[in-house]
Amino acid sequence: MRILLLGVGLQGRAALSDLVQSPEVDYVRAADLDVQRLKAYVDGLRTDKVQCVSAEAGDNDDLRSLLTADIDLVIELLPSAFQRPVAELAVATGKHLVSTTYDDGLHVLDQRARRADVTLMPEIGLDPGLDLVLCRLAVDGLDEVGELYSYGAGIPDASAADNPLRYKVSWNFDDVLKAYNRPARVLRDNRAVDVPAPALLAPSSRHSVHVDGVGDLEAFPNADAVAYAERFGIRDQLRSTGRYSMRWPGHCDLLQSLIQLGLLSDDPIDLEGRAIVPRAFMREALGPKLQYAPHERDLAILRVDARGHKDGEPTQIVYELLDRRDPESGLFAMNRTVGFTVSVVAQMILRGDITRRGVASPTSDVPGEPLLAALGERGVEVTRSTRAPEA
Repeated sequence: MRILLLGVGLQGRAALSDLVQSPEVDYVRAADLDVQRLKAYVDGLRTDKVQCVSAEAGDNDDLRSLLTADIDLVIELLPSAFQRPVAELAVATGKHLVSTTYDDGLHVLDQRARRADVTLMPEIGLDPGLDLVLCRLAVDGLDEVGELYSYGAGIPDASAADNPLRYKVSWNFDDVLKAYNRPARVLRDNRAVDVPAPALLAPSSRHSVHVDGVGDLEAFPNADAVAYAERFGIRDQLRSTGRYSMRWPGHCDLLQSLIQLGLLSDDPIDLEGRAIVPRAFMREALGPKLQYAPHERDLAILRVDARGHKDGEPTQIVYELLDRRDPESGLFAMNRTVGFTVSVVAQMILRGDITRRGVASPTSDVPGEPLLAALGERGVEVTRSTRAPEA
């Protein structure tokens, strides 16, 4: 297996560390803008499988040169804006691609990818990604599904949630801020409800969720849950569904205030003769203040809750994941749950465990139980419980 890893930031480090430990991976060409930082990290891995390359993701010549090299698959872990151009190059050069980014229009490449005998697998991180695999397993475990809910969080451990936002950066912060400007859709009592971006974090849009071992968190809508229900083939059965992100209490009130004040807007304003984008300013102003200290730990949380009937009996299936930063490797829980997942799925494609060509999806094309077993071997544990539905 010969793999190109584009972007070796927070999640990329975990993916790289996992790839080099696989006896099936021959080598990894790791490309990042900061090649000196990359080399320092690779030195710590004590491996001869990695070739470090300096690359500018915005330079099409750089990307084409990397993708025309002797590789089988690309793991793309760049900011979301780069997914489409990298995917187009992957199809043009006949390389499989794995990405953590939402499938925002990537489906238009489906026929071209099929003709090129290429698999494009977007949305395969933690959320989206592993949550969708768990949803598929839960749906398949029921004969009829009436409700389906998924929750995801990447937050500081309670002891590290020590700033007014009670949040720290374990993901591309620009994409985090963009997510607060993305509308959502849920299904309530057979009625699709659109949640516009300005109301995403409003009190009327959120609810409290208790997570064992963590405490009470705030949940707010995330993306279009109705569209995913259609992908699962259960839209006609469902009464209610929703995808939700979770944060520590107090986070939503403060972020909602910033949104109402226009501080996360993408509309430029004039500041002393210069055009300034408020969201970009907030990214640069807040990002450095929201970093983890070396000793601090983060949490990665998933919960998938499906309710319906099995063998004529009311049944609730719940999958849960709670992961914490690994003090030995220094990898955050978010690094592990995203990076290990993309590494395992990339190897599944090259091994032939995933045979779908074109634009594939975690909702249908990733073997769930083998993925969970592989993550369990890496210390990322997912539990499953079956019971009578909660009142």
